Amino acid sequence: MVNKPDTVTHLAIIVAPSFNMAATMGFIDPFRAANYLDGKSYFSWTFMSEVGGFCVSSNGAGINTVALAELEPTRPDIAVVSTSWTPERHMTEGVGNALRQWARAGATLGALDTGAFVLAQAGLLTGRHATVHYEHIDAFQELYPDVEVIENLYALDGNRITCCGGGASVDFALQILQGIHGSALANAAARYIFHDRLRGPAAMQHPEGSEPLGAVVPATLKTAIQVMELHLEDPLPIPDICKQAGVSHRQLDRLFATFIKKTPALYYRDIRLDRARGLVTQTELPIAQVAVASGFASQVHFSRSYKERFGLTPSRDRIEGRVPFEYRAWPMHRKPKA
Repeated sequence: MVNKPDTVTHLAIIVAPSFNMAATMGFIDPFRAANYLDGKSYFSWTFMSEVGGFCVSSNGAGINTVALAELEPTRPDIAVVSTSWTPERHMTEGVGNALRQWARAGATLGALDTGAFVLAQAGLLTGRHATVHYEHIDAFQELYPDVEVIENLYALDGNRITCCGGGASVDFALQILQGIHGSALANAAARYIFHDRLRGPAAMQHPEGSEPLGAVVPATLKTAIQVMELHLEDPLPIPDICKQAGVSHRQLDRLFATFIKKTPALYYRDIRLDRARGLVTQTELPIAQVAVASGFASQVHFSRSYKERFGLTPSRDRIEGRVPFEYRAWPMHRKPKA
């Protein structure tokens, strides 16, 4: 990704309906700042979509876009796909053809949030490292076993670069800026947008012990939750969790009542159902397989519990849950790697 300092690097930002506006604008802002600070057009960018026109993001705001066909046959230096909800719907023939053509011409291909799904579906991440938002990592692993998905903020694998989105998009852009124009300009741009440190490619999406608003949950409770999250497919009895966390059953009940407002058993069931919902709505795995992967031996029990938690059965949610709507989100609890 290193260019000559006196050349203009052109970025094509391909968005799809319900893309994440904050992540997309966060990605662009360091390049804007670099241009402004030195008074030079180091970077230019074009917001694109398959058919062009006004594209609405997940927060209701939108941007005007240029149709993909209008850029051809010009090749961008870096093409970044920015999607959020239902990414599998956005790898159309036109998008796939444009990305593969640019790849053959030597462009660097990137992705924000769930954009890696589009690159993988186009066959452009085979054998590569990539990342997506943590909520979608399990689904990505199931759908694209030929891609090594990592839970880092971003992944740089030659001319394939991916980012989990959110605030990490700024770090991602600064890393690209540093690679092209060096640390001095990247530092200046970071200071200008009040980004006080650059998180590198090794930074994790959820680093151990991270509490953005301060340490508000006792360590013992965190340990018990971590034990639960490591045993989603094969649930442990609560007494075994107490033993591993070094706490009595009564004390664990008190901690959950105080900080979680649920019993340990109900919380454990709910995080397994949360994981199940991700697999139901983000993959085509058979419902019976999702039930087993989420620690339910009986599909009947699974469906009943699922409906109790989410208000509809897994089969209905697979259809209705794939249509994004405001505030439709849930925590995605991860299955550990073997």
